[in-house]
Amino acid sequence: MRKDLPQCGRLLREHGFRWGIVTNGYGYTPEIHGSLLAAGMGSVTLSLDGLENSHNWLRANNQSFEKAVKALELITSSKRLSYDVVTCVNQRNIDELEQLKDFLIEKQVKAWRFFTIAPIGRAVQNNELYLSPFQIKQLMDFIVKTRGEKRIKASFSCEAYIGKYERKARDSYFFCRAGIQIASVLIDGSISACPNISRDFVQGNIYRDNFLDVWENRFQIMRDRSWTKTGPCRNCKDYRNCLGGAMHLWNGKKDSIMACINKQIVYEKPQH
Repeated sequence: MRKDLPQCGRLLREHGFRWGIVTNGYGYTPEIHGSLLAAGMGSVTLSLDGLENSHNWLRANNQSFEKAVKALELITSSKRLSYDVVTCVNQRNIDELEQLKDFLIEKQVKAWRFFTIAPIGRAVQNNELYLSPFQIKQLMDFIVKTRGEKRIKASFSCEAYIGKYERKARDSYFFCRAGIQIASVLIDGSISACPNISRDFVQGNIYRDNFLDVWENRFQIMRDRSWTKTGPCRNCKDYRNCLGGAMHLWNGKKDSIMACINKQIVYEKPQH
C-alpha cells in the first residue's frame, strides 16, 4: 500500500533502529520482499488465520490464503530474517489448528502466536469471531500440548492474564507494556501507546506536540494503573497477578473492562 516503505525502513536503519513489519501477505511480492530486505528489514510477522476457507472467510477475499502462503514461502527462504506466524482463533478455525500446525511445520515455520478477538470495533457485531469459554480452554490446552511437542514454538499473544495457563501457554507472566515501553504514532499523527487500545487514551499529536515531551511527561494513565482496580476487577482475587490485564480491554471511561479471559478459562463452566 505504501510505495515509500523501503525508504522509511532505510531511514530507520540509518538512525540506528531495527525495524520489521506485520503483514497479511496480500501484496507481498518477490520485488517488495527484495526491496524491504535491501532496506534493512529484520523481522516479519505474517497473519495466517486458518486453512484456506477459514482464512479467506475472515479476510473476506478468496485470494487471500494463496497470496499469504506465497508470502510465507518468500519470508521463510530468507535465512537472516526473524519471522513468525500469528493466527486469530475464532469459531471457524478452532477445530483445524492441528492441521494448520502440520501445514506450518511443513512450510518451515519455527514460531506461531495466537490471539483472540476483543469486543471492539466491527468485531462487536460478529459472534462467529468469539470463542466460548470451553473453546478458550480448548485453545489453551492446544498451545500447551504444542509447546510440549517442541516441533514449533507456540505461544498465546498479548491478550491479558490467563490464570493457571501463565508460563504454560507462554514464556512468562503477561504484563501490558502499553504506554510504559510502547508508544505509537497513528495514521493521523496521534500519539498513543499500542495501536490496539482505545483512541480515548491518545496523549497528543505529532503535528502539534513534541513526541519526546509527550513520552516523558504524559501517559500517566498507563503508568499508574491503580484505577483498573474498579468495577468487576475491584474484588477479584487474581488482581495481584493480572494487574488489570491488557490496556486494549479497557475503554476511556476507565471503569469498564470489556473482557476477562481469565474468568472465562478458570471459572466458567462449558456451555453445551
